[in-house]
Amino acid sequence: MPVTPLHMGPGMALKAIAGDRFSLTMFGVAQVAIDIEPLVGMIRGAPELHGWTHTYVGATLIAAAVLVLARPMCIRIVRWWNAELRRNGLDWLATQDRIGWDAAAAGAFVGTWSHVALDSIMHLDMAPLRPFAGGNALLLATTVDMLYLDCLLAGIAGLGLWIAIRFMRGPRRRAGRAEHR
Repeated sequence: MPVTPLHMGPGMALKAIAGDRFSLTMFGVAQVAIDIEPLVGMIRGAPELHGWTHTYVGATLIAAAVLVLARPMCIRIVRWWNAELRRNGLDWLATQDRIGWDAAAAGAFVGTWSHVALDSIMHLDMAPLRPFAGGNALLLATTVDMLYLDCLLAGIAGLGLWIAIRFMRGPRRRAGRAEHR
């Protein structure tokens, strides 16, 4: 799944469950960062697209880099997103204007590790436990179509749950602000 939005499905489901303890923005940046190697490989016509970045060791290093380098950018994205929601009267969908280190780390590390796990199911050129072990125990654990469908359904369910939770909390949040004015 090179740089695919389908990886965001499980991330959206996690965001709905974990709330502000999980940064979906960091998760998304981690998805893109881990797929830079296969993207460059496709452009160059490389015989192996999923090398060291698609191992758990490589994913851990990428997550650490994303955590340190991308957190300030992700905070700006979230602030912009929240400002647009408020400007359009959708403040009940706004989240915190900050991303704590714990939520950022959860997003970055879960992002890269889940990416390796999902890609392990469908890519023949992966050895996710390298350099400690070769092979790929998850290869073809399910069909590619089923993997895509599961990711899509996780995203739809996660988005629905997240919106429902935000909607239910919205009126209380607005009432609370009015009392403090």
